[in-house]
Amino acid sequence: MTDLWLAVRTGRPRFGRPAFFPLAAYRQVKAIPFPAADWHNRLYADFRLDVVAAHNLLGAAAKKARLVRVIVPAAEASWIGPGACYNSVGYWHVAGPRVIYRVHGHTRSFGIASLISWRGRWYVVHFGAVLRNAAAGEVDQPAAGSGLPGPPGGC
Repeated sequence: MTDLWLAVRTGRPRFGRPAFFPLAAYRQVKAIPFPAADWHNRLYADFRLDVVAAHNLLGAAAKKARLVRVIVPAAEASWIGPGACYNSVGYWHVAGPRVIYRVHGHTRSFGIASLISWRGRWYVVHFGAVLRNAAAGEVDQPAAGSGLPGPPGGC
């Protein structure tokens, strides 16, 4: 999550790549034609847009913003079995973690739309939104204060 935070603070999505669901894992998980193209053209492309949107949310205060913690509602993790959500293998999924940060003495937060556990490590798979209507970055539920994790569900 520190890699993700660095990406948000700097507005440089490549810094968050270690926190993002790996292409090699996506190829193994997805039972769709051309999973690598989907990863590059949709999943990672959306992540890049969302990192920039989160950076823009921080605005001029980005350099002074400090990560406090990331709340992952692990009790709400669900098993997504093979065959569900166009998958060939199963994985653990959790929706709605919260990134808590402080800037100018105020606590603020935003969500992470979706995490996937792969080989014992959680990765961002959808940052700002799972589904979107346009090729534009989104920030998931920005809030003053810590906000609330969730809701559970999804793929």
